Amino acid sequence: MFEDIRKNKRKSIFIVFGFVLIITLILYYICMAFDISGPMAITISLAFSILASWASYYNSDKIILSVTKARPATEEEDKKIINILEGLMISSGLSHKPKLYVVEEPQPNAFATGRNPEHAIICVTTGLLEKLEYYELEGVIAHEMAHIKNYDILLSAVVTVMVGFIVMLSDIFTRTFLYGGSKRDRDSDNKGNAIAMIIGLVLLILAPIVGKIMQMAVSRRREFLADSTAVEFTRNPDGLISALRKLDEDTNELKVANKATENMYIVNPFKKNANGKKKASLFSTHPTIDDRIEALQNIK
Repeated sequence: MFEDIRKNKRKSIFIVFGFVLIITLILYYICMAFDISGPMAITISLAFSILASWASYYNSDKIILSVTKARPATEEEDKKIINILEGLMISSGLSHKPKLYVVEEPQPNAFATGRNPEHAIICVTTGLLEKLEYYELEGVIAHEMAHIKNYDILLSAVVTVMVGFIVMLSDIFTRTFLYGGSKRDRDSDNKGNAIAMIIGLVLLILAPIVGKIMQMAVSRRREFLADSTAVEFTRNPDGLISALRKLDEDTNELKVANKATENMYIVNPFKKNANGKKKASLFSTHPTIDDRIEALQNIK
């Protein structure tokens, strides 16, 4: 486990540097499109990408909570989940209790975020609280606490925010130069517009691919490891197995989820086929539920 924690920290550093490089290149081309070139373009691009990386690292949890429209859990409304968290603190070995948040969504799901265990957050949907029994909820919360203990949350949060930022920047660039046009004199910059269109098209194609590659850095193995660690906390694999089955069978959509945040959830929030299940593919952010259940049954 300690080796996995070290690997996660190294991956996070690598992703941050990769993010700085990608954003710097994108912004450099944007500066060129606006006739800003040379040292000034490099300075602007590098300064903005470093600032964005710093803000992503220290504010990733706040950004994610804002996107998901989560509210703090309260004793009056969410006492059961608070009691479950309290009960798992000793067995998990965490020295800091994560903050609990709730999202008003019918799909049962959950995620953990934060840059380290001292600033960790566990977020659950109202659908999860309504549809799962006590020991199923315990299994889900233990799974998220395992992500916290293993430092998966740092890697996941950084990837989520940075992927979203890259895709957003690419989309703005593409809309501006492919559809909106430039505000400069069009009679004198036909060549510049052609270059901008090519760059915009390349970014449009590559941004989702880059995003998926960054998300794949959050390996599917993380979910298997969190499942097995959760069983160490609860000593009850049946609770998590039952929870995973219910989450997999639910057909509700999670409206607050998007392509940037899908890797964070305990199960993939997007439902693809008629029975509500999404088949795993090469670029899937999660292993299949059947594979996870089989792995948990092998622990028993």
